[in-house]
Amino acid sequence: MSTFTQRMIGAARLDSHTYEEVEADRTATSQALAVVVLASLAAAAGSVGLGIGSGIGAALGALVGWFVWAMLIYLIGTRLFPEPQTQADVGELLRTLGFAAAPGVVRVLGIVPGLRWPIFAITAIWMLVTTVVAVRQALDYRSTLRAIGVCSTGWLISVVLAVVMGVLFGPTVQ
Repeated sequence: MSTFTQRMIGAARLDSHTYEEVEADRTATSQALAVVVLASLAAAAGSVGLGIGSGIGAALGALVGWFVWAMLIYLIGTRLFPEPQTQADVGELLRTLGFAAAPGVVRVLGIVPGLRWPIFAITAIWMLVTTVVAVRQALDYRSTLRAIGVCSTGWLISVVLAVVMGVLFGPTVQ
C-alpha cells in the first residue's frame, strides 16, 4: 500500500493504479478529505491577501463542494451513463475525486508575484484531467470519453444550479 504522499503524487501523475487503490481502500476517505483541505488551503494561500478566516471558509466550501460533486457524479455516472460493468458507491467517488484535487496543492505557488494566474490556470486544467481519470476508474469505465461526458454533464448541471441559486438568492438591485 502506498503512503499518503505517494498517493497524492500518483493521483497528480494520472496513475490509474493509484486511483484504483484509493477506490478500493475504504480507510482512505479521510486521506481524500485531507487532500481536498490541503488543496483549498493552498489556493487560499496562493491568493495573496486572504487571511485565516478566508482559508477556513475556502476549506469548508471545498468540502461541501467535494461531497456534492461526488453525489452528482455518482448519480450521473451510475444512473444516466453506466457501462455494463459500472459498479460504484459514493465512498469510492469521494475517495477518487478527493485525490483528484492533489494538483491543487501547487496553487500555493500563486504567492510568488506574477505566478498566481498562470499557476491557477495550469492547475485548473490539470485538476480537470485528474477528475476525468478519477471518474473513469471509480465508475469502472472502459471509455475515457464516457468519463468526460459524465464530468461535462455534471459541470453543466452545476452551472445551471449556480445560476438559478444566484437569481433566486443573489443580491437585489434597488
